[in-house]
Amino acid sequence: MSPPAKRARQARRQRAAPGTPPLTVVILAAGQGTRMRSALPKVLQPLAGRPLLEHVLEVAASLQPAAIHVVYGHGGERVREQFVAAPAAAAGALRWTRQAEQLGTGHALAQALPAIAAGQQVLVLYGDVPLLRTGTLRALCELAGADGVALLTANLEQPAGYGRIVRDRSGAIRRIIEHGDASARERRIREINTGVLVAPASRMRDWLQRLQPRNAQGEYYLTDIIALAVRERLRVRTLDAADTTEILGINDKQQLAQAEAVYRWRRAQELMSCGVTIVDPARIDLRGSIEVGADVLLDVNVVLEGPVRLRDGVQIGPNCVLSRATIGANTRVYANCLLQDAEVGADCRIGPYARLRPGARIAAGAHIGNFVEIKNSHIGADSKVNHLSYVGDATIGAGVNVGAGTITCNYDGADKWQTRIGDRAFIGSGTMLVAPVTVGAEATIGAGSTITADAPAGKLTLARSRQLTIEEWQRRKKTPR
Repeated sequence: MSPPAKRARQARRQRAAPGTPPLTVVILAAGQGTRMRSALPKVLQPLAGRPLLEHVLEVAASLQPAAIHVVYGHGGERVREQFVAAPAAAAGALRWTRQAEQLGTGHALAQALPAIAAGQQVLVLYGDVPLLRTGTLRALCELAGADGVALLTANLEQPAGYGRIVRDRSGAIRRIIEHGDASARERRIREINTGVLVAPASRMRDWLQRLQPRNAQGEYYLTDIIALAVRERLRVRTLDAADTTEILGINDKQQLAQAEAVYRWRRAQELMSCGVTIVDPARIDLRGSIEVGADVLLDVNVVLEGPVRLRDGVQIGPNCVLSRATIGANTRVYANCLLQDAEVGADCRIGPYARLRPGARIAAGAHIGNFVEIKNSHIGADSKVNHLSYVGDATIGAGVNVGAGTITCNYDGADKWQTRIGDRAFIGSGTMLVAPVTVGAEATIGAGSTITADAPAGKLTLARSRQLTIEEWQRRKKTPR
């Protein structure tokens, strides 16, 4: 049985109360992250190319809450500014609360509660725990029910550093003891607190007011509300995180790399379940949204930065980077290519060692070869730019052959200019096309030409200086010492 199925069954067994109230998510993201040894605030450290906090906001938004409150501290406005354009912010659901002093998790949550209505159910997440799944959190909220408390726990072989779940003989949870405050016996407990919990806002408000900093850290621990709930004879339900990678917290660069590996494996598993062949899932990076067709192949060290769309039969060779790109059916991208903000049609051949820059649009059947760079240009159907060429700000028709070493000279030091080449034209090797210039359909440009004026359709155009041999000339020789 899969982990999501196990969680759902566990939730049903614990008889979650029906009629779940509106949900508000609070993300605690005020930590300094000194162990990162970085000027970048911890919640802005990148995981799969996006800040840690962005991953948490994404899973929070997937629950469709009434609001998402972020409690921030270290990094200040720099953290807020990063998410001005976040989907939750655009929808008006994102709220920000500053924790001026870091006095513990209980104190952090207390900063946000005044803005949360009493009738809300509150889910507490953390800005440095980015791998939680929607299904896990939804099951936890359902487990809490209308007026209960639900806590996400896990069983670890090495629980050092985590708070322990202390239960009575009947198995009911009594309290949570932090590692630093635990006795030797309590430290042998393997069931740990993840910190992720759900409780009614009205009860949370009361419990937080009663917290005392009687612990080794001198802080207001959010975990102490569990003992208060038990004293009020409120049953605290727990949900075991069957997949412990979900609860990974990020405190240093080693843990960040561990989370990156987990994220990479998850994404690879998703694509392989859709039929994609991944030569080595440990040597691939998948970021952002990725759409795939049937029979797609990804070789080693491929990086996909979404949105990326790969149609049926696409093959991506080793060491390629595709960022915001669409690749048509049965196209092959050979080794060591970089495609950014580019669109490639069906049945094309790209590379090896090709670069498609923003605005590159390659029509069906075209070939872009080794050491060719295309920028802000349209390459027509069945055209070929195969060797050592630069095409910028150009429109190339269908069936055109661009010879090796051709350059569109598109920039005059102040402005960019267009080059236009008609259908079935032939551009000889080593040609300089000085824009603005037009080459007519079926025109032929002789190799080594520098074209500064329009070349008529169907004609041969040459622009070469006369070859001259100087008989009397001798190469200078070094003077002996």
